[in-house]
Amino acid sequence: IADRQGGIGVCGWILVSLSFLLVLITFPISIWACIKVVREYKRAVVFRLGHILSKKAKGPGMILVLPCTDTFIKVDLRTVACKIPPQEILTRDAVTAQVDGVVHYRIHSAVSAVANVTDVHSATLLLAQTALRNVLGTQSLAQVLAGREEIAHSIQATLNSATEQWGVKVARVEIRDIRIPVAMQRAMAAEAEAAQEKKAKVVAAEGEMNSSKALQRAAMVLSESPAALPLRYLQTLTAVAAQNNSTIVFPLPMNMFGSLGQKRTGG
Repeated sequence: IADRQGGIGVCGWILVSLSFLLVLITFPISIWACIKVVREYKRAVVFRLGHILSKKAKGPGMILVLPCTDTFIKVDLRTVACKIPPQEILTRDAVTAQVDGVVHYRIHSAVSAVANVTDVHSATLLLAQTALRNVLGTQSLAQVLAGREEIAHSIQATLNSATEQWGVKVARVEIRDIRIPVAMQRAMAAEAEAAQEKKAKVVAAEGEMNSSKALQRAAMVLSESPAALPLRYLQTLTAVAAQNNSTIVFPLPMNMFGSLGQKRTGG
């Protein structure tokens, strides 16, 4: 509708001429009713006898309208933050969840926003709710929890393709909160706890294996040198004396244990 061009006809031009003549006769009093001020962040769509005066909106600054024949509608071009109410959705893996979000959009064409849709803000909000439900309904719960950014971009692309003819540009879509049933929360917590316990056991087993390999290599090094084991024994005694002074240690020769073992096996 905003792109159509149509004349006002002969009768329309006669009425416009009479309106302009009335302004001249009652000048300068009538000039105060003809001059309108449009702020920087707004634009005015002027209708003359029901027809949009031009494809482009007027403003900012002062604009001139004729009495009796011209009317205008002001459109705010600032970014609007619209909260999407919580939507109860059913994910692809049959999990019920409540999701809410925020949509940031602005009007870039005032003429299209006035001529092509009744209430641009209400229409954008309803479309955002529908797009949120449609996009999340094709995702599993794990994808919804892990891929919020990708889902938000998908919703934004869907909204931009639908609101282009309304003169609306969606700047950003954010998913604020995802609520799932309490039973599902407990199940997910138990699953996460089991996964962490599994990782802890694997790490502990790997540590035991590495330590046993290190002890094996140390035993091989000590077996190659007969003097290494007594030196290690003396180091152990020094460490025990430094930590626990009340501990009494009786050093015994290592060959004694060897002779005792031989007697047992022989007897």
